[in-house]
Amino acid sequence: MSEVDIYAALKKYFGFTKFKGLQEGVIKSVLSGRDTFVIMPTGGGKSLCYQLPALMENGTAIVVSPLIALMKNQVDAIRALSSEDGIAHVLNSSLNKTEIRNVKSDIENGITKLLYVAPESLTKDEYVEFLQAQTISFLAIDEAHCISEWGHDFRPEYRNLKSIIERIGDNIPIIGLTATATPKVQEDILKNLSIQNANTFKASFNRPNLYYEIRPKTKNVDGDITRFVKQHQGKSGIVYCLSRKRVEELAQILQVNGIKAVPYHAGLDAKTRVKHQDMFLMEDTDVVVATIAFGMGIDKPDVRFVIHNDIPKSIESYYQETGRAGRDGGEGHCLAYYSYKDIEKLEKFMSGKPVAEQEIGHALLQEVVAFCETSMSRRKFILHYFGEEFDNETGEGGDMDDNMRHPKKKHEAKNEVVKLLKVVDNTNEQYKSKEVVNVLVGKVNAMIKSHRTDTQDFFGSGSDQEAAFWMALLRQVLVEGYLRKDIETYGVVKLTEAGKEYLKKPVSFMMTEDHSFKEANDDSIVVVQKGAAIADENLFKLLKAERKKVADKLNLPPFVIFQDPSLEDMALKYPVNLDELSNVHGVGDGKAKKYGKTFIALIKNYVEENDILRPDDFVIKSTGSNSALKLYIIQNVDRKLPLTDIAASKGLEMSDFIKEMEAIVYSGTKLNISYWVDDILDEDQQEEIHEYFLEAESDKIEIAMEEFDGEYDLEELRLYRIKFISEVAN
Repeated sequence: MSEVDIYAALKKYFGFTKFKGLQEGVIKSVLSGRDTFVIMPTGGGKSLCYQLPALMENGTAIVVSPLIALMKNQVDAIRALSSEDGIAHVLNSSLNKTEIRNVKSDIENGITKLLYVAPESLTKDEYVEFLQAQTISFLAIDEAHCISEWGHDFRPEYRNLKSIIERIGDNIPIIGLTATATPKVQEDILKNLSIQNANTFKASFNRPNLYYEIRPKTKNVDGDITRFVKQHQGKSGIVYCLSRKRVEELAQILQVNGIKAVPYHAGLDAKTRVKHQDMFLMEDTDVVVATIAFGMGIDKPDVRFVIHNDIPKSIESYYQETGRAGRDGGEGHCLAYYSYKDIEKLEKFMSGKPVAEQEIGHALLQEVVAFCETSMSRRKFILHYFGEEFDNETGEGGDMDDNMRHPKKKHEAKNEVVKLLKVVDNTNEQYKSKEVVNVLVGKVNAMIKSHRTDTQDFFGSGSDQEAAFWMALLRQVLVEGYLRKDIETYGVVKLTEAGKEYLKKPVSFMMTEDHSFKEANDDSIVVVQKGAAIADENLFKLLKAERKKVADKLNLPPFVIFQDPSLEDMALKYPVNLDELSNVHGVGDGKAKKYGKTFIALIKNYVEENDILRPDDFVIKSTGSNSALKLYIIQNVDRKLPLTDIAASKGLEMSDFIKEMEAIVYSGTKLNISYWVDDILDEDQQEEIHEYFLEAESDKIEIAMEEFDGEYDLEELRLYRIKFISEVAN
């Protein structure tokens, strides 16, 4: 396969003129029939590594993927490149018999180049027998970290893939792909798939356009998240929460504040999930609030922020979830809220699991704690975790995190590093971080007693400092490479060669203090600098609107038509015919012909009129209470529906529902709830409370409760107060 052919195919199918990162090498390896292993971060262009060879080769490529949502996305994107819908298919539990027959017929007729399957589908005999009779170009395993127990998304069914592949056919080339893999996980994948001799391609895990920030999780986390989203109004974002209940609650809070947000979790029925996902892809909603457990297979290039309401259970999960931001190379703000209570909650979840699994879980969690509490470069920390060196001075994106923008004081800690390394050495490298720190501060426990470490003269040699100090130092020494954690023994700390050298010849070591999350502080929000300005902002807006119109008509996500960078390039080059359009970034001949006509007409018209106005300044209007919920309540109260029914239909407790009604009447809108109050209070009672509020100095319910001394309950008084304010004040 000549180089020219690969570039011609790249231009023909995807409209690009050059490859990104390691793509070219990977594609050549796949085309030459070699087993290939690709470790490439989210946004690095992994999918092109198997899509392009599949489109170029004879037969059908099988792509194993764990997420039905992601398969649907990718199939849509591939179909947009071709006039033949059968070019890509999904084979999973969501299909009916007729659809399965269509898929099989397209494969037999050589139309289908990419077949996306869930690992479970490959265990079905009827599928295996069918595939045995077909020409299979190669087999791609996406999200290959699911194979490893040390991977953050371990799936037992992934462990059996090798035997399934052998059943389909001998010598089928395998390409394994993952976006997150520590050295241990990489080894696991190669071993399990028996592809130890695979060509391995490992891209840098550095995503220089992402800004990492950790904030303490205070009582006002709702307000903080809302403020942050409002500052990024109109931009796409994902908010991750641990529980379904929290997803629903937060989605509602955002809606109440006039933000277009939808919930997404496994408890919603499939139809609603698909609808909410499509709304996000089609830009009908800005924010999706989702559970971490439900991997959002959303391949949306312009997600501008990812917020973690709850801290994930491993650095891999954090890296993968934050990696959904800024895939197009533009701005991506990754904000997480951290409190140690959340870590304790995650530890409780693990208590019922087998011991080995618990050990792995705890080891992964401690890395997350270290990441949140550290005051060193967060980027350097993450990259070290994935086995990559990073220099903040010369590395790209070196200042893109809160610790680098707002550095903490540093102080000399050479003597303390020596003390720490000596303790690891003198205890025969048999303790994990926590025990090493216990030895330093002189804290006895059963393990230390059983090794008789408490009788040694170095026991308590660091008691002049607190445990938190030593833990912070230990983390920084690990990243510096003087110590390492041994994976096989679940995190026992060992000296490295560099550490042994340091003990012989200590040098200066500048240590930064860790963050203390004991006291919650409300730091001002750091706004990430935006990317380069768009050449013609007005034209870009018109093109976006046109793209939305075309996308809605065809029922496709807008970015399937043209991605943002393509529209930006159009706003720079003003193409007025198909030839010119096919020279725009990311637009091939096929795409230009398929979708280009209306865009060209629009640009032509715009160029002729040449009436370029400055875009209006964007004003953020803050709505005190939710427009949608407010309207819903007002309409249903007008219809005189029982208040309990209105509350239940929105999943609100009565006290919360009353709070919503209070917000409505206090903001000056009438709400006639007499029909309900008349049922619970007779005329005399109403008159008595009415008189009270007329004369009271304050409308505080606590004072009213005292005044009536148990005559009325809290709910009765709050409801009458709503009627009173509505009639008297409004």
